[in-house]
Amino acid sequence: MTEFSLRLYDDRLGAKASTGEAFKATNRVIYTREGMTSVSDSRDAATLSANSAWFSDQDVTVSAGADGARFLRYELVQPTDPMVLLDSEDSSSGLLLDAELDLEPGDSYLMRCDRVDIPPRGIAYTHTHQGPGIRCLLQGGFSVETEGQKKRIAPGGAWFESGPDPVLASAPEDRPGNFSRVMILPRALKGKSSISYVNPEDADKPKLQRYTIFIDEFISI
Repeated sequence: MTEFSLRLYDDRLGAKASTGEAFKATNRVIYTREGMTSVSDSRDAATLSANSAWFSDQDVTVSAGADGARFLRYELVQPTDPMVLLDSEDSSSGLLLDAELDLEPGDSYLMRCDRVDIPPRGIAYTHTHQGPGIRCLLQGGFSVETEGQKKRIAPGGAWFESGPDPVLASAPEDRPGNFSRVMILPRALKGKSSISYVNPEDADKPKLQRYTIFIDEFISI
């Protein structure tokens, strides 16, 4: 196994601003949170409205629409790679989370970006996943219990789940818990759920959360 870092940045661009120099090639997901972005690499280009995502393993350039944009940038990198922060008159970045992962080099993984929407009072019963990932709360509130600790997450807050460590999570009574997520999973899970419930009786309980998968890309590391 080799150590990697999964990083999450919160990037902002002013009206019609660009990242300038391209983000250097790595396995990367761009999730547009607000406004509209135009993204491009050497092979493809796309325009992303809010709540949409794009994957690339090439050098990537991002520009904003007329109203500016805010996007989440998930990157799988080497731990020694420098952080890449936007810092200009019309652009800025913040590193929300840098999580260390132990992965087997090769081509046995996929990179998934999805969105989970949990209504008020919704519960994600104690569960595990088949791979690690970072989440970022987009709207509402969220409570996460894992490894004997309980965290309350506010909008814009990020947290890491290792995968095999059981997690119990819930939305508050008066607000939803809607979040973006990127996980590194076995390729065999392409298009399939990665969740397993710790308590067998929870598997058949009604589930109020809704999942939207944007990206399920095979990667090489």
